[in-house]
Amino acid sequence: MRKLLIPIFFFCIAFFNLSCNHTGQAAGDVSAIDPELADSISRIRIVDNHAHPNTIDPADSGADALPMDGLGAIALPARVRPESATWVSAYKALYGFTGPELDEKAMKELSGTVARVKKEKGEQFPSWVLDQCGIEVMFANRMAMGPGLSNARFRWVMYDDALLFPLSTQAEAAATPDRKIFYPMEAQHLKDYFTALKLAKIPATLDAYLKQVVSPTLEAQKKAGCVAIKFEVAYLRSLDFEKTAYDQAAKVYARYADGGTPSHTDYKLLEDYLFYYIALEAGRLNLAVHIHDFPGVGNYYVAAGSDPLLLEPVFNDPELRNTKFVLLHGGGPFSEQIKAMLWKPNVYVDISLLTQLWTPDQLAAVLRQYLSQFPEKVLFGTDAVAFGPGLGWDVSAWIASTTGRKALTIALSQMVGSNDLSRKRALEIARMVMRGNANNLYHLGLK
Repeated sequence: MRKLLIPIFFFCIAFFNLSCNHTGQAAGDVSAIDPELADSISRIRIVDNHAHPNTIDPADSGADALPMDGLGAIALPARVRPESATWVSAYKALYGFTGPELDEKAMKELSGTVARVKKEKGEQFPSWVLDQCGIEVMFANRMAMGPGLSNARFRWVMYDDALLFPLSTQAEAAATPDRKIFYPMEAQHLKDYFTALKLAKIPATLDAYLKQVVSPTLEAQKKAGCVAIKFEVAYLRSLDFEKTAYDQAAKVYARYADGGTPSHTDYKLLEDYLFYYIALEAGRLNLAVHIHDFPGVGNYYVAAGSDPLLLEPVFNDPELRNTKFVLLHGGGPFSEQIKAMLWKPNVYVDISLLTQLWTPDQLAAVLRQYLSQFPEKVLFGTDAVAFGPGLGWDVSAWIASTTGRKALTIALSQMVGSNDLSRKRALEIARMVMRGNANNLYHLGLK
């Protein structure tokens, strides 16, 4: 027992030291906030690198590639549960709510208020939400855009996981109950790609699949306005993509193109080859590649498979140096690994989702580490999404944008207070993170 207590004691001391700035103030101490910096940050218009806004269509069907509705009861972190005070604050700011909590009566009244505002704003409702959150441009992760999102305030990010799975995924789907639900969704998306290309069936060879499906699909997405493509493939398999020879992948494809179910080992060879090919094509088309690397959501999510270090061979590949990769959600518990990957010249990170799940203090601690290394590679993000009835993307966007501003203010104030930065440089970094880095990465042309 004594041997166990000694390392725990020193771990606690180390954690305490990491939680304090150089002046001994706790990392989340409000007294550490620089008022001038806070005021300036509060007025910066955001470029939101990652979100899931809905159209004004109540039956919005293009919102997500892998909706979680069919997974059953999923445990949510405390900060985004309906009883969280964050929702109360958001409804007060957006819809003038005056009550102390969101009980059944309050939610019924608020639903009427929200419906009235949506009706009044019409197609401008999504843009109105951005204005309330101080967001100038939001990147919409969707299968298709739609009414209310078809303007310069919203930029399209398309899901392309389905391109990795041209063969039967019956064996892959059997791995977990979640994947049993997700893989058929990807199969339907691939059919939709074929329909758009006027193809009746899968091409006979891998070369034909690349030339007739993969490249034309990416080119069509670019032409339609995509600024990036997204992989949420960690929900389906591990991120350990290895460089595979074309001949190996072509043999697997040819063996099962007319039917049958590949083994996991065989399918991985093909998937790995296709991932590298898609990443290479994305670089050619100047499409950034967004990769989900946060452990969750789902009751059977394999957290170890989303470790960013698994992607190092991809980032190190000389042929992919023209492709820009964005690791989404700040890595969550993998933030240390993210720091290592930011040394790669073509790798960026955003803080989306963390702005939903973490407190400003928690996020500030990670932000400070990123900003002390590569501030030009950090992007603001909300991951605004509808969490359920009464908990829409509009309210989620307000919570995340507010949390993100507070976290950035705390982190930079501490860096100024500990003489790591001048106030002038801190404000420059704030503008970089909130809009400038994204403006440069995606060539948005914002002033």
